[in-house]
Amino acid sequence: MLLRCLKAEAQKCRRSPVWLAFVLLPIFPAILGTGNYLGNIEVLDDAWYSLWSQHTLFSSMFFLPALLGVFCAWQWRLEHADHNWNSFLTAPAPVGDLYAAKLILAAVVSLLAQVCIGLLFLLSGKIVGIPGPVPPELPEWLLCGTLGGVSVCAVQLFFSLVLRAFAPPVAFGLAGGIVGLMFTAQGWGYAFPYSLLCLGMRANNPQMELDLLPFVLSALIYTVVFALLALRYLKRWDIAAE
Repeated sequence: MLLRCLKAEAQKCRRSPVWLAFVLLPIFPAILGTGNYLGNIEVLDDAWYSLWSQHTLFSSMFFLPALLGVFCAWQWRLEHADHNWNSFLTAPAPVGDLYAAKLILAAVVSLLAQVCIGLLFLLSGKIVGIPGPVPPELPEWLLCGTLGGVSVCAVQLFFSLVLRAFAPPVAFGLAGGIVGLMFTAQGWGYAFPYSLLCLGMRANNPQMELDLLPFVLSALIYTVVFALLALRYLKRWDIAAE
């Protein structure tokens, strides 16, 4: 049943304009980061690592939370429009499978966003002529960023479910990225889901040693807690509808 729910969610996405945001939003931090790198190249003298710090400074704190916020808000927007909510609640599938399909698809988008960011990083480095090999840590940065992104998706899916409008959850994602920067600066990054994006991608500090156990535990806890909150909310509405 979960596979059928996933196929249904994928079909909804196939011709959606939300992919325009997925294509455009990662380009802006790549352009801004590369421009900032070139403008301060006398200070940013660590080649690929310096370029990565400038790319992720913008993407992990502003554009990526916005991208995930847009996608999660759009997923529930389809159900909130017209009379689709009743159809969603009365679908011949467990509520858990319906929700899990949305979370899995959002997790896939988080992974695709990281792949896109990685490719734009490599392309930018080649365009500006950075010498030397690509950082071997790049796959780890992208995978940890994906894991942090999944926890953000779980939070965004919950607020997009409860707040039945498109704009407020997206604004919440942007605010979360900014607050995440503050938490990270104070050394509390492992305690806040949006900070996990910064930590996982080593934003603005590629040489940072990530404490993997608390990072993974925090990401899992936030994902599970907000998934359970969303399921509880859905089941309450299901009971109310009956």
